[in-house]
Amino acid sequence: MSDVTLMRIGILIAGLILIGAIVFFGRPRKPGQGKRVAREDESRAGERKPGPRQEPTLGEQIENELGQSGVPGEATTQAELELFDKTLEGGVNAANSELGRRVSEEFDKIVTLYLAARAGQKLHGPDIVVAAEKAGLVYGHMGVFHRLVEGHPERGPVFSVANIMKPGSFDMATIQSLETPAVAFFLTLPAPVPALDAWETMLPTAQRMAELLDAVVLDEQRNALGRQRIAHLRDELRAYDRQREAPPLSKPTRW
Repeated sequence: MSDVTLMRIGILIAGLILIGAIVFFGRPRKPGQGKRVAREDESRAGERKPGPRQEPTLGEQIENELGQSGVPGEATTQAELELFDKTLEGGVNAANSELGRRVSEEFDKIVTLYLAARAGQKLHGPDIVVAAEKAGLVYGHMGVFHRLVEGHPERGPVFSVANIMKPGSFDMATIQSLETPAVAFFLTLPAPVPALDAWETMLPTAQRMAELLDAVVLDEQRNALGRQRIAHLRDELRAYDRQREAPPLSKPTRW
């Protein structure tokens, strides 16, 4: 079987996995699910009340950060609003820009992670924008978020983050009302950096956004991403890099 055929089969399999994810995450929830749980007014008391952890939203305190930084709620809210406004202002033209566009449309491998909301909850547009900005992503080509090579944006994205719901983009004109069960991280190889380096950039970014959004990181099979799977992916990408670095085999000499 030729390399071209194998590549087409691989791309077809990746496409089927993504379609399956869209179907899985896009299923309608049972009545009563997907509703936000109202918070009790904590501003007057100035302290957190015990109870189940709620989904952080724009304008509220991000629990993981406040617990460590001690920054007052007002300052955190103002910083989040500034991040959101910054992305919103540049979002109109950014979706049609070349920022984050791949140098070549050819690829031979895709590594995917999902960032999913917890049961009964959804990820909300403004929260995604703020979390993406804090995690070092930029909004650009195709209306999705990208991690770029520092100082060399022309090399294309190290990885990208798209909405799991069709059409996959984040429309800044309607971002205030956007709700989605998950977002997808895509590492398309070859990337502008070695595959293993790209992975070591994507994984902590996904984990960081998971903390900010109180979400969970899933692998390409929509299972919780565990240490064993992480180690296996590292081995795969290390082998991928070695294969690309190896010189091509010379054709046998005919006598």
